[in-house]
Amino acid sequence: MSDKSNQMQDLRGEFVQKEKPEQKLDEQGIRELKQALKSSHTQWWDVRCLVPVSNTDGDVSDEIWDEQTLITAEKGIREAALLLQAGETVAFPTETVYGLGADARSTKAVEAVFAAKGRPSDNPLIVHISDADQLEGMVAKINDTARALMNMFWPGPLTLVLPVVPQALSSRVTAGLDTVGVRMPDHPIALRLIAEAGCPLAAPSANRSGRPSPTLAQHVREDLEDRIGGILDGGPTGVGLESTVVQAGDDGTVTILRPGGVTAEQLAAVARAVVLDPALAATPGEDADSPAPRSPGMKYTHYAPRGRLSVVQGPSSVEVTGWIRAALAEASASGERTAVLAFDEHAAGYAGERVYTLGKLDALHEAAQRLYGVLRRCDEDGVTYILAESCPPKGLGDAVMNRLLKAAGHRIVRL
Repeated sequence: MSDKSNQMQDLRGEFVQKEKPEQKLDEQGIRELKQALKSSHTQWWDVRCLVPVSNTDGDVSDEIWDEQTLITAEKGIREAALLLQAGETVAFPTETVYGLGADARSTKAVEAVFAAKGRPSDNPLIVHISDADQLEGMVAKINDTARALMNMFWPGPLTLVLPVVPQALSSRVTAGLDTVGVRMPDHPIALRLIAEAGCPLAAPSANRSGRPSPTLAQHVREDLEDRIGGILDGGPTGVGLESTVVQAGDDGTVTILRPGGVTAEQLAAVARAVVLDPALAATPGEDADSPAPRSPGMKYTHYAPRGRLSVVQGPSSVEVTGWIRAALAEASASGERTAVLAFDEHAAGYAGERVYTLGKLDALHEAAQRLYGVLRRCDEDGVTYILAESCPPKGLGDAVMNRLLKAAGHRIVRL
């Protein structure tokens, strides 16, 4: 790491110490914050200077931020934390997507999250913590397998479904279940915010329910402006897809409830066995009488663009490309505004079409990072008919295909 990088990190640390805020608001402070919120609607804080950026060599970027920029960013985190203490909602970056946070212990605060998102009430929320000590008094039991997963993957994109202590959290967080999903995000802004707020944060993705999840602060603004208390802009997220959600059995078996940033192959390094929840193989039902999902993303359609999206699978890339070209031509002739989501290896085969590339097939982290942004681009460009190539459901491909199929409402064309 360069001397400049060390200097930048030292400067950040200096301001963290100098600007350490008080943790609680008095009544006057709450009134002042609410008045400011009322007058200026959704607050916006640019805290990108507090996020280390790696260069191509893996070292932290040499960019040095000026002193006033750092002070302003620190003040933004403090104000956002105080808003959370006052029962408001704040969107913040994680390594997966932007989350919409509220005090997980406050039913009123959590209900504001549901209202802002338009989220179904039986869809549970994931609770975010900044320190494992916060599990005490929140979860009733942590078995050896769950503990090993925490040691291996926290902080990181892994959510563990654990037995919840009755009345430790708002019942709206758990959707009436006796379990709660918990994770520790691997992002400096998220960890700082949770620690400053002094409470666990219930935080689903910070978008309108059913829309593509936000990987930029601007995506949050597009969906939730004037619906939430504030937005912390920490720049683009890293993984780009939500966390993997698992339940660890006492026998060492790990059940994947939602694929995500931690792959089945990675989990197998810790677990006795890794299995997929049967619900992942079925088309999610919209029946209100069906059981409450144990994890977000199990029951309802998510991530959908406004245009009609279908996923195309075939025995060869040549057949898939040929079928997609013909289908796009037919749809375009009938007045549709068309597009294809393709991998780099095949993009040249769609010359003349509107193509959004998902990256390389042998680097599916690129597809994970790009997918939601591409779906939003389709909306921005007014696309009404979209066809997407599939990828092998292995490794991170499990999560990419899970999100693609949900965005398509499980419309699959099999050649």
